[in-house]
Amino acid sequence: MTALLSRGLYAITDSNLRGERLVESVAAALRGGAVLVQYRDKSADASRRVADARALLRLCREHGVPLIINDDVELAATIRADGVHLGRDDLSLQAARQRLGAGAILGVSCYNLPQRAVKAARAGADYVAFGRFFSSQSKPGAVAADSALLRHARQALDLPIAAIGGITADNGAALIEAGADLLAVIHGVFGQPDVTTAAQHLAQLFDGVRQRPHASSHQARKGQTS
Repeated sequence: MTALLSRGLYAITDSNLRGERLVESVAAALRGGAVLVQYRDKSADASRRVADARALLRLCREHGVPLIINDDVELAATIRADGVHLGRDDLSLQAARQRLGAGAILGVSCYNLPQRAVKAARAGADYVAFGRFFSSQSKPGAVAADSALLRHARQALDLPIAAIGGITADNGAALIEAGADLLAVIHGVFGQPDVTTAAQHLAQLFDGVRQRPHASSHQARKGQTS
């Protein structure tokens, strides 16, 4: 089953959250309006990662929201997640597509490199991500990007763009206006005392901000399997 990838809050899980606490936190983010969830956990405990990812997939299915796996194509294939997000040192986009199938959502980190995003788009990525845009607790040493990059990318690219890095309800609106379709947030959601309220404040930014138009009317795939 396929559907459209929606604009809005892209909630990326905090690696410190595990088991029941992870599921409860993601449920709170979904209640707050997250339209996409990414499971991000760099630990070496493979069995626990499979169990946590499967629990999140069940939860996301209940809410009709896609679950993306960070970096790990095999984990995505094992649990039949909706897709995977790939960084510079991960499996190639072409290999990931072959492993996960035509309906999978494939996202690519493009840092502050518009040429990487253009290459990813041509290779069949479903969305690209730029950042960090602000000081980030998760990746303090990540390369910096700015809203001018988003404006340029929005004119050049015909697929959804995610912005990541230190995004909050106080600074996210400018990124949407510059061209971001998705605000990818970790600490600004899962590091807050009230996850649902934090997610709501971020999701509501999309209601009141006029976004720059796409180059054309591209809409990404969302692979739903059960």
